[in-house]
Amino acid sequence: MSSSWSFSFRPRLLGTFKEYSRETFAADAVAGLTVGIVALPLAMAFAIASGVPPQAGIFTAVIGGFIISALGGTKVCIGGPTGAFIVILYGIGAKYGAANLAICTIMAGCILLVMGVARLGTMIKYIPYPVTMGFTSGIAVLIFSTQIKDFFGLQMVKVPSEFVEKMIELGRHARTIQWPTLALAAASLAIIVMWPKKLQRRVPGSIVALLLGTLAVVVFQLPVETIGTKFGGIPQGLPSPTIPTISWETMRNLFAPATTIALLAAIESLLCAVVADGMTDDRHDSNQELMAQGLANIVAPLFGGIAATSAIARTATNVKCGARTPVAGIIHALTLLVIILAAAPMAKFIPLATLSAVLVNVALNMGEWHNFRRLAKWPRSDAAVFLTAFGLTVVVDLTVAVEVGMVLAAVLFIKRVSETTQITAVDEHTETEGPQHSLVGKQVPRGVMVYRIFGSFFFGAADKLESSLQRLKEEPEVLILRMRKVLAMDATGLNALEDLYERLHRRGKHIVLSGPHTQPLFMMDKAGFLDRLGRENVCANVELALARSRELLGLPPAPVHDPLMEEKQRLEAARKEIAGALDQANRILNGTSKSDRKRG
Repeated sequence: MSSSWSFSFRPRLLGTFKEYSRETFAADAVAGLTVGIVALPLAMAFAIASGVPPQAGIFTAVIGGFIISALGGTKVCIGGPTGAFIVILYGIGAKYGAANLAICTIMAGCILLVMGVARLGTMIKYIPYPVTMGFTSGIAVLIFSTQIKDFFGLQMVKVPSEFVEKMIELGRHARTIQWPTLALAAASLAIIVMWPKKLQRRVPGSIVALLLGTLAVVVFQLPVETIGTKFGGIPQGLPSPTIPTISWETMRNLFAPATTIALLAAIESLLCAVVADGMTDDRHDSNQELMAQGLANIVAPLFGGIAATSAIARTATNVKCGARTPVAGIIHALTLLVIILAAAPMAKFIPLATLSAVLVNVALNMGEWHNFRRLAKWPRSDAAVFLTAFGLTVVVDLTVAVEVGMVLAAVLFIKRVSETTQITAVDEHTETEGPQHSLVGKQVPRGVMVYRIFGSFFFGAADKLESSLQRLKEEPEVLILRMRKVLAMDATGLNALEDLYERLHRRGKHIVLSGPHTQPLFMMDKAGFLDRLGRENVCANVELALARSRELLGLPPAPVHDPLMEEKQRLEAARKEIAGALDQANRILNGTSKSDRKRG
């Protein structure tokens, strides 16, 4: 006996070695080196914004980036820390502490791994676009808010994690602006934004800003905060792995935020994979990608890292620089490792103002600002979902935004589908079906009422059946329900049918089903409803249903009627009319030719 489910673990890296060449390696090496340099300031900036030391971001990019490239389901995706995690990680760290942040990330990795093993990779596509774009834009606003302190050099001991409290505190300290810090941050942002696109591919603007900002601090001894003054520098090498102590109480408290991290990582990584597919004309393995993301998030925290996922911007840079295989991502991770081994002592001079400028640029590019202009053209329900996800992400937190956004989107979808479900009485004048299923030309006995159900018959629309029947002045002796256009039915729809059957049955009246579709038919059969109703009361079409209703009423069979007779008569009349017109045309033409010959 074969099973429909089978476990598969096959990284894309394994399939690339069959045709791997020196030319391919050269392209991967150039791309990997470039992306590794691009990732350096981003990794440090994301870590600092998440409330952890800058080396945590580098460790994540090295360990997590290596695992995602080596074991993932895409060819060119680059993994590491991303801006999407900043808000949730900062909140978890502030509430539960750094040790529990590592545990939460490991739990998220386990959830991702289970999702991949269970082949849930394709489920992510069912998250509505307004929800995804809403919380993405909200995250961009929050990232920007986290950088106000370092960008302006505000003198604050601690920045609250909640948005409203944070903005209030930032407003209270607005007069503590450090002008050298603001000038350096503004100059760095200007370099990043205005750096020529022609040079961006080889020398990213963020690296230029980082080098020039660090050089300015060293040469001019600028009184600004640096990695050295705040964190004491970056260690020269990777730390030894540390396994945290996990208790059941801790796991229970961290389950909700861990689920949020896992869901966010899945969304970001699979969106990145889709973007990469479009740029390289490839097709990713979503389940393999989720398993790699899970393993990366399990291992990285053991080495002092934070949550990791695939980064769209770094992946796009990787592709534009000529990457062809996962080897480029591996080289990117090794490049970062070499940098911390060789240049870690120099990192203490990197100004936080420049790293803040890097993240401000990330926030500006990350936000889906164009969608705010499109809201007026969207359906109101989609606009409401987008604004709800955006507002809750900013004001409450990302976990609530995703949960409420998904529930609201589901409710509005159900409402929309329910509105398409129609339950109407049918007679010869309102008939729209073909001959076999049509009432045209058929005798509907007195005491028989025919109703047509169109659309999905589930809990959002089941009450429409009851409402339609309540409008009748007198219940029919036999109720025929035409279900040929009902493609899906759930337990609530089935319950509505059962309640209707019981009510009519108690009064000695009957229900006949006409043409039920496959899924509703199997569901009614499995629930035992067909046996209670009587299988003889389930008919293939309306003609048989009418015949069954006559049997139930004790009436003789209806006279044999050819359902195509009227159509045949119309066609015959049209044929005769066309033939007559042709004869008349021939006579006219023949008369014209004879008169022409006489004149000739």
